[in-house]
Amino acid sequence: MRIDDSAALVTGGASGLGQATARLLAEKGARVFALDLPAAVAGAATVEGVTYVEADVTDADQVQAAVDKAAGAGVPLRIAVNCAGIAPSARVLSRSGRHDVALFRKVLDINLTGTFTVLAVAAEAIATTEPLADGARGVVVNTASAAAFDGQIGQVAYAASKGGVVGLTLPAARDLASSGIRVMTIAPGIIDTPMMATVAEEYRAGLAAGVPFPSRFGRPDEYARLVATIVEHDYLNGEVIRMDRAIRMAPR
Repeated sequence: MRIDDSAALVTGGASGLGQATARLLAEKGARVFALDLPAAVAGAATVEGVTYVEADVTDADQVQAAVDKAAGAGVPLRIAVNCAGIAPSARVLSRSGRHDVALFRKVLDINLTGTFTVLAVAAEAIATTEPLADGARGVVVNTASAAAFDGQIGQVAYAASKGGVVGLTLPAARDLASSGIRVMTIAPGIIDTPMMATVAEEYRAGLAAGVPFPSRFGRPDEYARLVATIVEHDYLNGEVIRMDRAIRMAPR
C-alpha cells in the first residue's frame, strides 16, 4: 500500500516515537494528523504536512472527533499508528506499601484500552474507503514493548498493558480481514525518547551495554522507518515485530 495520497492518524504524535512517525509519513506524502494531549501539542515542533490535534486516547468522543477530522481531509484515511502511552514504575509490594490499584488501572486505560479505542474507531472509518489491490483498505500499527515479554521489576502495570496489546494483535487482524484492514504491532526495546532523557547517564550506559548488538539505544526514526515498511508491505498482518536488537531484559 502506498503512503502518499492517504491520510494518517498518529497518537502520541507530539514527541518521541509518534513525532518521528508523523514526520516520516508526512515526508512520504501522507496528510498526517498527530494526536496528543493539549500540553504536548502546545510544545510540539512545527512539521510540514503534520496537523496537531488535541485528543486524549482514553476519551472515545475525542478520538472520534480526531478520526473524523482525518477522514475528512480530502484523501482516504488508510493509516493509524498507536504510539501514545505511559510507563510509571511501581512494585506489587514495596516499602511504601502495595501497588496503587488506581495507577494500575490508569496504565491499562491509556496503553491498552486507548490503543483499542483508536484501533476500533479508525478501523470503522478506514472500512468505508474504496478498496485498493487485493481489497486492501488500510493498516493499523500498534506499539507494544519488549516488556510485554520480559517485564522487569517495577513494570507489572506497564508489562500487563503491553502484553494486552500483543494479545489483541492477531484477533483484531482476523476481525478486520473482511474489511481489508491489516493490524500489526511493533515491540520496541530501549529507545532514546524524551522519557529516557530523564534517566541518569550512568544508568543509561548500563542499559545500552546490555543490548547484544548494536550496543546502543534505538532511535525514534528507526521505529518510524519500520512503521513505513509495514504500511507498504501488504503481506505483513497479524504479527508482532520485536525491534530490540536481540535484547532480553534482566529482572532489573
